[in-house]
Amino acid sequence: MEGDKREKKRALASVNIAVLLFGLAGLFAKWIALSALAIAFGRVLFSSLALGIFRLTGKRGFRVSGKELGRLAAAGAILALHWWAFLASVQLSTVAVGTLTFAAFPLFVTLLEPLVFRQKPSKKSILAALTILLGVIVTVPAFSFENRMFRGVLTGLLSALAYAVLTLMNKGFASRLDGALTAIYEQASAALLLLPSVLATGCFRPALPDLGLLLLLGVVTTALAHTLFISGLKALPARTAGISSSLETVYGILFALLLLGEVPSLREALGCAIILGAVLVSQLTEREA
Repeated sequence: MEGDKREKKRALASVNIAVLLFGLAGLFAKWIALSALAIAFGRVLFSSLALGIFRLTGKRGFRVSGKELGRLAAAGAILALHWWAFLASVQLSTVAVGTLTFAAFPLFVTLLEPLVFRQKPSKKSILAALTILLGVIVTVPAFSFENRMFRGVLTGLLSALAYAVLTLMNKGFASRLDGALTAIYEQASAALLLLPSVLATGCFRPALPDLGLLLLLGVVTTALAHTLFISGLKALPARTAGISSSLETVYGILFALLLLGEVPSLREALGCAIILGAVLVSQLTEREA
């Protein structure tokens, strides 16, 4: 019992470190002078290469079954959609709006997890997810397709839905594969799936400074963070990891304020406060369980 508690604490710490690194990712959509498609491609390309090199140096294998390979490729497609939509959302709006709308994904996890794992959602998790959704709604300035911010919100919600599906898929992989191997195949698959669009549009022509930023984005905020997050799922329910991941919103807004000078509006600050409250309550009740 004591060992299980320690494992759960380590998993929660792993997820939270990953989320802190994820919080930096939105800023790269503003820093890098490329389209969301090009940034997403560079991100998964350098991430998969970094993970592959690290695994080779550790003399660990890459073997998976054909069935697992197909599932990992499907997860890679979802991952490519998620990161393109997230980066596009930030470019359409702000880092705050992009991360706040993405933070709605625990709601999708709460709705989908019982269907996938045949688990009954707790009242606490449903309440936390709905509270997060309220925080997202508060940030919407105008419900009109002509409004650039609103389009950013919708794209962010698409990113959230994709990430919820990916979280549930990774929960299944966590019981069979180690986190690094899962991340390698997912991100390599995402890179291969994005490659035809990148070649067709000719959008991936980074200048040297952008190339350095893409390396940082791919290696630190993606390869390292993604592996930590997937590993943490082994000892945590997907919805708990999902709620914890909403802290990405807080980190993203804070980093945008400090590094980009983006001052959150009153709406964004209120939405952030609501989401942070839901996360803190969720983590406290999880530790008491």
